[in-house]
Amino acid sequence: MTVFWQRMAEHFGPGYADTFARDHVMTELGGRTVHEALDAGWDAKEVWRVVCVVMSVPREKH
Repeated sequence: MTVFWQRMAEHFGPGYADTFARDHVMTELGGRTVHEALDAGWDAKEVWRVVCVVMSVPREKH
């Protein structure tokens, strides 16, 4: 989880990472936010992969 949140902060900035994770609903996460998907038991690596695809994170940051 630590690596996941570090990557989120690196990509979105420390202030916006949590806001994005709390507010952005993604169909690829079953209509959930990042927080909801993690709380539902999704693996952090899989959630990060979804974020990368949805938000066009550069390949080198995956």
